[in-house]
Amino acid sequence: MEAAESERYSVTFVPAAVQAVQELTEISALSKSDVINRAVQVYAFLAREMAEGRQVLLRTEDGSLERVHIV
Repeated sequence: MEAAESERYSVTFVPAAVQAVQELTEISALSKSDVINRAVQVYAFLAREMAEGRQVLLRTEDGSLERVHIV
């Protein structure tokens, strides 16, 4: 896939997404734009992996695995 040039979007976020962006800017000290750009890239990565039949797993503190369901 060829790299696209920068593009500006105007989107409306639901309240849960607004809260998530706010939390991520506080946790990461990144700008809203950076947080949203990274979130889209992470989602694209996960979507590609799941399309290939892979699962997303989290390892808990005790070492057990928990499957993440992304809908």
